[in-house]
Amino acid sequence: MQSPTQILKDIWTSAGGDAAALARVRLTGEEPQIPSSFRVAVAGQTTIAAAGLAAAELWKLRSGEAQDVSVDMRHAVVECRSERYLRVDDKPPPPAWDAIAGVYRTGDNRFVRCHTNFPHHRDAVCNVLGCEPEREKVQAALMQWKGADFETAAYAAGGVVALMRSHDEWSALPQSRALAELPLVSVEKIGDAPPKPWPQGDRPLAGLRVLDLSRVIAGPVAGRTLAAHGADVLLVSGPELPAIPWLTIDTGRGKLTTFIELKSEAGRAQLRELLKDADIFSQGYRPRALAALGFSPEDLASINPGIVYVTLSAYGHSGPWAERRGFDSLVQTTTGFNDAEGKAAGIDGPKELPAQMLDHATGYLMAFGAMMAKARQAREGGSWHVRVSLAQTGRWLWTLGRLDSGLNTPDLTGADVHPAFMEAVSSGFGTLSAVRHSAVLSATPARWSRPATPLGSHPPQWPR
Repeated sequence: MQSPTQILKDIWTSAGGDAAALARVRLTGEEPQIPSSFRVAVAGQTTIAAAGLAAAELWKLRSGEAQDVSVDMRHAVVECRSERYLRVDDKPPPPAWDAIAGVYRTGDNRFVRCHTNFPHHRDAVCNVLGCEPEREKVQAALMQWKGADFETAAYAAGGVVALMRSHDEWSALPQSRALAELPLVSVEKIGDAPPKPWPQGDRPLAGLRVLDLSRVIAGPVAGRTLAAHGADVLLVSGPELPAIPWLTIDTGRGKLTTFIELKSEAGRAQLRELLKDADIFSQGYRPRALAALGFSPEDLASINPGIVYVTLSAYGHSGPWAERRGFDSLVQTTTGFNDAEGKAAGIDGPKELPAQMLDHATGYLMAFGAMMAKARQAREGGSWHVRVSLAQTGRWLWTLGRLDSGLNTPDLTGADVHPAFMEAVSSGFGTLSAVRHSAVLSATPARWSRPATPLGSHPPQWPR
């Protein structure tokens, strides 16, 4: 089984990182940290370390100064569950899930998972089933369906659901085979441009401008990470777009936030104006949704030569499921994690990973890829496209191996979290007790210089 150091080396060098830089990284802690048969703690630690090392390398490019990077495994796991440990004015999180979200048995004795936290996704499930949004009625209706047929029908109706598959079942699907042809993080040159000069600043990403068009966890974690290293991150949302308030608070630290209505030409013109001065564009919209509005990677490379465009998808950018919507919990279900954890725990049915690890790890990989592409832009010019997916991160996590007694590990409650991992900060929501960033850089410590604020708090413009 690979050590954390070896795993980090593979991530780092696969994206073109100089292997010599790894000598400055220190990974501490032992697994397991939380109850799972998968190496979730190592996945969190190594993806956070990759992003931290990328930030250190950007600082070295800008200043000539090398620095050390260290990541403690327990702190990394806590950060990969940051939404659980967040407190607002000492209050814990509200329930994470909608009343009918979760797992159901179908008429052919399979399991399906429904993700209904957004109203339009809940409506789609209920429309397909012809029932009220009540758990008992959903279960009764699903007994009239085969699991695979419901999954297909719900997606066609605009819902997001997943049939629970074994890893072998998933591996036999064309989408799994398509992922096997792709790297963990894809970094591709998509156009010519001169290298952009570095702005003034005393942090790795100081003066760099990031447009963050993402929601829920993975994309927002990427933006939060870039902000932790000094970037000016502007979160662009729409006044009508549904959001999960608790996640908005947790991942909003360090960011400005504005509303732009992309369905209007005036809104699209606002975004094009912002893009002219952006360095990184990070988005997690449904595949091709932004391209239809004139914001494809190629469009942006034309608007702003030298841009780094980062794309997050659920199931990867090639294969028959490339345009399928999805969330961490659903990708866990459909790619075999829930089945495998359930079997390891000796239960009849799915068992979730003890963290939204596909989301969090993918978020750090997005930030890592963005910084690696920015380094290449600074050295050789060009416009760049970075692509990651939840399912590809899952495929990578599976390759790290299993822990025989991992499920016997006690869980980490809030009381178990070391006070040094937390910070008290004011925000636009009240006083936060929130998880600090776990990558410790010796010369440019990570920190968030802007408080989390309600969506749409700022005008659609860059800070002067």
